[in-house]
Amino acid sequence: MVQKMRILDANMILRYLLNDNIQMADEVENLIYSHEVLILPEVVYVMSSVYKMNRSDIAYGLISFLETDNVRTNCGNVLYKGIKLYGRVSLDFVDCLLCAYHTVSGYEICTFDKKLNYLIKRESKD
Repeated sequence: MVQKMRILDANMILRYLLNDNIQMADEVENLIYSHEVLILPEVVYVMSSVYKMNRSDIAYGLISFLETDNVRTNCGNVLYKGIKLYGRVSLDFVDCLLCAYHTVSGYEICTFDKKLNYLIKRESKD
């Protein structure tokens, strides 16, 4: 019998990344290693605003998590690029994802945000 993909919400991913509740972290780890799981990027907001983690630690933790064999995401290359940008620039995560959509997928991003436009131009040159 083929197992269905499991989608982990932000709370489950946070318990795993932060390991602040061992029982819950172990439960999530068992899910990750026994099923294909899909994650959503809302975790960044919680890690930065609630847990006050720095950007580079958030980026490192999420990249490590995404590299786990059974973890899937719907736009992996865009998400990787967005996380890496978030780890090194001062824009918010959504802006980093928008920039990544442009540089990875070629989407035109329409914005009045000067900082985002600058980042898009800079990243397009690389």
